[in-house]
Amino acid sequence: MVSERQILTKLRKICLALPASAETVTFGHPTFRVDGKTFVVFEEWKGELGICMKVEKELQGLFLEDSRFFRTPYIGKHGWVTLRVYAARLNWNEVAELVKGSYRLVTPKARRFVAGTAEKRRGR
Repeated sequence: MVSERQILTKLRKICLALPASAETVTFGHPTFRVDGKTFVVFEEWKGELGICMKVEKELQGLFLEDSRFFRTPYIGKHGWVTLRVYAARLNWNEVAELVKGSYRLVTPKARRFVAGTAEKRRGR
């Protein structure tokens, strides 16, 4: 089983590669933000380790049909889901895409344009 530290290290690398992202600690949990808005939280809820991220509210139900996900407590009503890190082997490409999607949803339009342009230049 992959350790919590190893998971956080990989998650941190993905999150901090995004323009203007920063790591803070909120309520004791590693939290990744851009322009003062949270886009990912790494936390334990009721003994279960998870990666919380925002998805489009219209798509939240699709994620919740997958047993690897649950509605994030307190903020789930705003489109947040939590990926259970030990429910199945993590697909880091999937995690990276989910993180980028969450980042785009919380990032101001001006920064989204810059981030999208940078990704296209890098061939992503």
